[in-house]
Amino acid sequence: MTRPFRQQVDESILDQAAALFARRGVAKTSVQEVADAVGLSKTGLLHHFPSKDALHEAVVAQAVSLGERVLAQVRHLPAGVDRDRSAIEVLVDVAFAHPGLVAMLLTPVMQGSSDAIKPADGGIGGAAFEAFGLDPLTPVTERSVRVAGALVVLAVLGLAAHRSDQVATWRPHIIATCFDALGHGRPGASRSDSDQVED
Repeated sequence: MTRPFRQQVDESILDQAAALFARRGVAKTSVQEVADAVGLSKTGLLHHFPSKDALHEAVVAQAVSLGERVLAQVRHLPAGVDRDRSAIEVLVDVAFAHPGLVAMLLTPVMQGSSDAIKPADGGIGGAAFEAFGLDPLTPVTERSVRVAGALVVLAVLGLAAHRSDQVATWRPHIIATCFDALGHGRPGASRSDSDQVED
């Protein structure tokens, strides 16, 4: 198996595993369930990842790697509207490419955890806050609540678009909605235009 193909297979396994971990929790997810989800035998899955612990560690490492990639694409921009727009666009594309990881990272939000506002995972959750120029360890502010809201919107709508096979159609609307959640409004739209709902 060539390396790029192996990497694609591993990424697919990690994303499916993350989706199952989000739904059932790591402890309640079996290696067989992950194998079934990716169309491999249990032995075949264990060839890629020798144990459930190794699989979970790889999922976390993938989240950290994605977080680093997100930051690398926006870190050079000064804080403000342009950086916010770039961060949203990058994160929307990550959500579309890795729906399982996004579902797993959304779990604390859905459980009402304070980690929704102050992520401590050091992975993409913390990196997402940093992408918007926030230190995830600082006290909660209006800005951090707005960023958390935009991230929840991005994750939920990104997952729905992916499941509905509407990624290309929904992408600009998700970006505009997240931009609104950050308090910027749509560029070029008057306030009354942005308040109207399309039929």
